[in-house]
Amino acid sequence: MAALTTGCGSDRWGFPYKVGVQQGNWITQSQVELLAAGMTPEQVRFALGTPTLTSVLHANRWEYPYFYKAPSGVIEERNLSVFFSDGVLAKWVGDEQPTQQPFQIAKEEVDKSQAEAAQVKIDQEQLSGPGGILAIEPGINFSTIIDTNPSTDPGALPDVPDQTPIELN
Repeated sequence: MAALTTGCGSDRWGFPYKVGVQQGNWITQSQVELLAAGMTPEQVRFALGTPTLTSVLHANRWEYPYFYKAPSGVIEERNLSVFFSDGVLAKWVGDEQPTQQPFQIAKEEVDKSQAEAAQVKIDQEQLSGPGGILAIEPGINFSTIIDTNPSTDPGALPDVPDQTPIELN
């Protein structure tokens, strides 16, 4: 009974994971650059894919909307409209489209994460000595690295030099 009331008391109904909602066509800037006035509808369909919205009332207009609601609640919306006149592409208008497909963006993130992990591993190997303990080279004088003399006051900030005490009357 306690688990049931706890689950019902939250706004997430006890589910630990929310799925992102994606609707529409993901169109990239390179696909839009393929468009040229005078293209046939088949050529436009080949370049952009099948339109999400077509209307009987507006047969000369194709809509390519895109909507994504992330699990965090962030919403991304884009639209591209293609207009035909006399059976050929006349114009297109819409929002700025991304330069990459989602799988390309994800691949870049994975590659970046792998490169960072490899660099961290290299750094750890260079900083650690045998047995995983930080090795300090003998003969290093840390006073040459630090410009000021270390403070004798343990509560002082690192950049604040020691102050001489003032006698009270």
